[in-house]
Formats: sequence, C-alpha cells, structure tokens
Amino acid sequence: MRLSELKNAGRTPQLPLSLELADAAGPAQLQLLSLLRVLPGQRYVGAGVWRGRPVLAKLLVGRKAARHFQRELDGVRLLAAQGLTTPLLLADGLKEGEGGWLLFELLEGAHSLGDAWQQVEALPVLADEQTEVLAEALAAIGQMHSKGLWQSDLHLDNLLRHGGRLYLIDGAGIHAETAGQPLSRQKVLENLGVFFAQLPKSLEPFTEELLVHYLLSNGEHALPLEALQKQVRKIRSWRLKDYLVKVGRECSLFAVQRGAFGLRAIRRDEEAAMLPVLEQADALLDQGHLYKTGGAASVGKVEVGGRTLVVKRYNIKGFAHWLKRFWRPSRAWHSWREGNRLAFLGIATPKPLALLEKRFFWLRSRAYLITEYLPGPDIIERFAPYVESGEAPEAELVALDQLFAELIAERISHGDFKGHNLFWDKDRWSLIDLDSMCQHASLSSFAPAYARDRARFMRNWGEGSALYRVIDQRLPRQVE
Repeated sequence: MRLSELKNAGRTPQLPLSLELADAAGPAQLQLLSLLRVLPGQRYVGAGVWRGRPVLAKLLVGRKAARHFQRELDGVRLLAAQGLTTPLLLADGLKEGEGGWLLFELLEGAHSLGDAWQQVEALPVLADEQTEVLAEALAAIGQMHSKGLWQSDLHLDNLLRHGGRLYLIDGAGIHAETAGQPLSRQKVLENLGVFFAQLPKSLEPFTEELLVHYLLSNGEHALPLEALQKQVRKIRSWRLKDYLVKVGRECSLFAVQRGAFGLRAIRRDEEAAMLPVLEQADALLDQGHLYKTGGAASVGKVEVGGRTLVVKRYNIKGFAHWLKRFWRPSRAWHSWREGNRLAFLGIATPKPLALLEKRFFWLRSRAYLITEYLPGPDIIERFAPYVESGEAPEAELVALDQLFAELIAERISHGDFKGHNLFWDKDRWSLIDLDSMCQHASLSSFAPAYARDRARFMRNWGEGSALYRVIDQRLPRQVE
C-alpha cells in the first residue's frame, strides 16, 4: 500500500499492511502489525517491523500531513537536544503528495503512567501508591520545565515507564519558550494547570502537597497556590465544554451518525455491543423486566449477551405531544449529555452507553437511551429500616454529604430529586433519571433550583421522622 492510500482507509484498515518508506539507506518495507491510535484520514500510530527491527510508526497523511510531521519532528528534536528521555527516532521522511512518517524504537512492554493510575485510582485518596505515580509524573514535568520545554497535551498517558526509566512521548505537543533556560513562572502555572485539571477533584485539597514533588525537580519559581488553582478551574471548564461537544460528534471516544432520519451516538469502545441493542430495543423492552411503561417513557431491565442493561424509550403519546417534541432535542439526548457530564466530573451515575433518536426529515419522534444497570437499592429502600430511629450507617450519610457537596460545587440541579432516583452502588450514591438535570452558569440561577431539589429530596421521608431530622441537619440549606 502507498502511504497516501491510508487517507481513505478509515478507522480500521486491514492489518497487517505493508508500506514502502525510504531513509538515507534507500527504500524499505514497513510491516504495520497493529494500531494503537487512529485519527481517520490524518494519523495512524502503530507497532510494526522495519529493516528487521521492531518500531513504533507514526504515519501522517492528508492535507495537513506536512504541518503535523514538522510539529512532531521539531518536538522530538527539542526533547533529545535537552537530554530528556524520549524514544530514539530511527528514521523520518516527508514526501509531497504521500505524507510523512516517523519511526521510533519500540519500547516493548512499556506502560504509561495513565495505566498505572488506573490500577490505583480506586484506592483511598492520596494513598501511597497514588502518590508514587503522581510524584513520578511531576518530577518528569519539572525536569522538562527546567529545560525550557512544555507539553501542550500534558497527561499521564504521555509518560511511559520502561526499563526503570520514564520516557516523554508525543513530540507534537512539545514546545519551547527558550530552550535550555527554565520556563517562566506564568508558563509553568499554565502547564501545571493542564496537568492538575485532569486529576480527580478529590485530590484538589492535596495540590500543595503534590507540588513538592515538582519543586524538587524544578525549584526555579515560587508557585502561588491560588494562581495555580485559578488556572486549574479555567482548564477544567474548557475541558468539560470540549468533552460535551465530543459526545455529539464522530471522534475517538464516540461513534456518532447524524442525519435526516436519525441521530445515533455510542461510546466507541461499546460500539460492537450496542449496535444490536439499539436495533432491537423495542423487542428487548417487551421481553425485559419493565419498571415503567406507557406514558412519556418506558423503562426496562434487559439481558443482552450475559450483560444486564437498562433501556429507556422516550415515547410520543400523540399528535399534540409530537408537536411539542419534534423541534427540540429529545429528552434522551439531554440525558445522554448530562450523564456524560456527570461521568466526566466524577459524579456517580450509570455509564451512558448509547443513544438513538429517530427522525423523519429531521423531525424527531421516539428516542432511546441505553445505560449500565445498577443492582443496588435506591435510598428509600436502603434507609427504610432507619426512618424511625434515624441511625442510618454513617458511611452512607457521609456519601450523601459528599454527593450534595459535589453537586453544589458544580452548580448542578437534578430537577426530580426523589429517592427512587438515587441508588447505592460501589459505596457511593449514584444519580439516575437525568431528563431535567442542569448545570447553572450563575449562583442566582442555581440557588432556587437547589432549594427545590433539597425540598423534593426531604419529602422522601415524613417530616416528623428521626431520619428526616438527621438528614435535614446535615444537608446545606442554602448555597453561596
């Protein structure tokens, strides 16, 4: 295959494939055996063999190939010139009309710090194992900053452990302020803001403690905590907006098809499993265990391939109802977006897996939402034994405090905060039924919505009960 043909190969070109590339020694065949990352029509990154040696190949095609190639090459050379640990570049080339390629030594058996973090993320906040991963990352970032370099796409997956060393990868994101001289304080704060903004919010109180590991590698500047936290909030806000755009368009995270006769969105890692579920959603609901049927929505627990899911179908009750619904985004779409918002923010909710919005020449009709199933009880059932005594388990009350604190911090109102919409799952309270959820832009908008949520939540128990009094004393009455 010619390199330029990759442009039309889509997301899953047939492997293995052979490409003829050239270096100073002449042309040679690259045997591409696997793909690690694909940006269709632009970038293909994978492992292969070239001149009998295992390599990591970055293949750049399309009209932006020359620009992306040069950016990658410049970044790799900056890292190498400053003596920072990065995979060895074995060969590179750019051919007009074809594309560009960079072949690196393959770090076989390497694991990213992102992989390492996934293994320890569920541990108690800032457990020793978590500290070890973050300290390693911050030390590497400090070394990079001390050399005048910064990584625009700074995250744990761009740091690889291999042979007892930590490698910096992804040259396309590497930039220099003044190579060889420490980065300015403002640029340090901006880049660290990118890093800390991607960590769980539960780590926020420990930012100052974690910064020590950075300062041991680069103590050039005093870093005011307030300025860093401001930068973190700015980056978090931007990342959330960017993510919510992605949930509705074709990208590496979501498979989305949008047209005059429908909108379909699926988490890309669930695409193969969810396509048949969407195709037979009505039949599955008919066969499954129905929680709610008729009216504006039908909800059921279904079994597919040994997996339990929840299917929610948003019905059209009649012509008058259709006139109200066809011109605006469906409630399924709203729930899909808000479920992904909560998941992104680290607030517990069943993972949204797929969405289907049926249309006729863009006019919306029925819609479907598929989510994970939560086996745990709702809060009404969970707290039923403690209504009169008020002696609910402290861990579950603390988890409730934490949920409300998270919602207040993000200015999120649920809109229908009855007890049946709050489930106990994996030692957390998880929110369901997000049709009316809203993240407010201002306190003046959020405050009355929170008051309504709190009042609706407290009506789950009799005002004279001991449990009511316990919960009423714990939950904030007002927000500031």
